[in-house]
Amino acid sequence: MNLDIASRVPASVQSRDDSGVEPTDVLGLIALGASLVALWPIYLALVGPGPLQLVVVTAHVCGMLAGYGVLVLIALMARVPILERRIGADVLSRWHAAGGRAVLALALVHGAAAVLAWAQSRRENLMLAMWHVLRLPGLMGATVGTVLLVTVAVASIRAARRRLSYERWHALHLLTYIAIAISFTHQLAGPDLAGHRLVQIAWALLYANVFASVVRHRVLTPLRNASRHRLRVGRVIPEAPGVVSIEMEGEHLGELAAEAGQFFRWRFLTPDHWTTAHPFSLSAPPNDHRLRLTVKALGQGSADLQRLPAGTWVVAEGPYGAMTAERRSRPNVLLIAGGVGITPMRALFETMPIDAGEDLLLLYRAASPQYVLFHGELEAIAARRGARVQYLLGKDRSCLTAPALLWRVPDLIHRDVYLCGPPPMADAVRDALRDAGLPQSSLHEERFAW
Repeated sequence: MNLDIASRVPASVQSRDDSGVEPTDVLGLIALGASLVALWPIYLALVGPGPLQLVVVTAHVCGMLAGYGVLVLIALMARVPILERRIGADVLSRWHAAGGRAVLALALVHGAAAVLAWAQSRRENLMLAMWHVLRLPGLMGATVGTVLLVTVAVASIRAARRRLSYERWHALHLLTYIAIAISFTHQLAGPDLAGHRLVQIAWALLYANVFASVVRHRVLTPLRNASRHRLRVGRVIPEAPGVVSIEMEGEHLGELAAEAGQFFRWRFLTPDHWTTAHPFSLSAPPNDHRLRLTVKALGQGSADLQRLPAGTWVVAEGPYGAMTAERRSRPNVLLIAGGVGITPMRALFETMPIDAGEDLLLLYRAASPQYVLFHGELEAIAARRGARVQYLLGKDRSCLTAPALLWRVPDLIHRDVYLCGPPPMADAVRDALRDAGLPQSSLHEERFAW
């Protein structure tokens, strides 16, 4: 059966602007920058007076790429709105994690190759060569910076993360900035930049621009918004065992241009929470005076949030996230939620545009009826909008297999699917959707697991 999808998509979806930044554009720009950076030391080696040595070229290319890679890592986490909204925070985080491993490998290869090249050129043993290399300008700081990067990398290994709270892991991750700062002198004084004043200036300006972006989007903008919107906790509402909704009141909140499906990083200004920004989705459509999030007690930090006093001041970073109605490209939509993952889906369920003859279906999985959040709200929304909601109760995952989903939603592969739930459930559903034949481009999700 051939379906003319385009003709059935709502006019509001067909007319949306698709001219924004896409993942392939960003990856292409990163690759282009890496190519140019790698070519610079190769060019210097080719025009240099001495013979071309592979170990020397390797050391220089890896060193330049490591310095460039650090910039990319910082830029990905700078909370630049166009990247956060068009690509999604979870994708940027995965790129950051993969890039971090690559940068660490490049830095280690750079150091090893540099020591080996020195040993070969001066006919010294490796220990003596290492001692001489460390005495070069900026090398001791660069070595300490590399040790700090290794420390952060070890703390990011899955086994280590299980032993650390998010707050401690995040604080440890900030060592990256110190590592970059104390390594920067070595970059400017190294043989690839020393003596090339224009290249040094360009490199320094590149670093300054990226760090200015971090300060702007992660410090200045949240502080400005805090002053402008005066956000504070209005009330805390119990929803289910270990789950509460926190309603925030403020001024001119419509200026934030938040959408259903997006999230903020919330910093509650209490002695125990002001140092940590918690990422939580909006659990209701935002308006000019109110924002609502819903929190499940999954750790000490989120458990303490359930006892926030009314009037607590809040600094909100965002909105972030690409899991919005703007991503929709098909007439029928399936929302799949699990547990507290219902929060962004509940907001989308209320606001997703649907025209006559189109179907909006929410599949909500919960362990038992007492853990179903927003039951009354969901039923009221479904009745008012002519949408559907089905509850998948229990711990048996057979209801999430490809055959089970196709039985419930026969036109599954012709829908846009939005997914949010605990990592094990989300992984199972993702695999089932792939097995059912859903195109990857039709699946929209934001992964919050750390």
